[in-house]
Amino acid sequence: MLVRDAMSTVVLTIGPAHTLRQAARLMSARHVGAAVVLDEDSSGLGILTERDILNSLALGQNPDTETAGTHTTTDVVFAAPAWTLEEAATAMSHGGFRHLIVLDSAGPVGIVSVRDIIRCWAPTRQQVPA
Repeated sequence: MLVRDAMSTVVLTIGPAHTLRQAARLMSARHVGAAVVLDEDSSGLGILTERDILNSLALGQNPDTETAGTHTTTDVVFAAPAWTLEEAATAMSHGGFRHLIVLDSAGPVGIVSVRDIIRCWAPTRQQVPA
């Protein structure tokens, strides 16, 4: 199975000036655990995850003043839609992260998470007769 078959095509894109509270609200509303951070000034893509927000809160930082740009991971490993799920899982395992931004020639087309991969690899739940 390929990344394109497992990835979520719901890609939340935010700017580096979004506060962590704004990012969290948008992520929650779209039921996603990560947002692509697009910094048009640096022409770069980064990722902000729920863990980044959690770590900031654990440090006692204010989610209304902390910005996504301050907590964005910019040293990102990207996946291609044609990668196998094994390639994506290996990249995640080696890098110690749970989300990969999926890029094609036009830019971000999806995000694949560990949960997406598990969903594809795990057997389908069978209905148990009553």
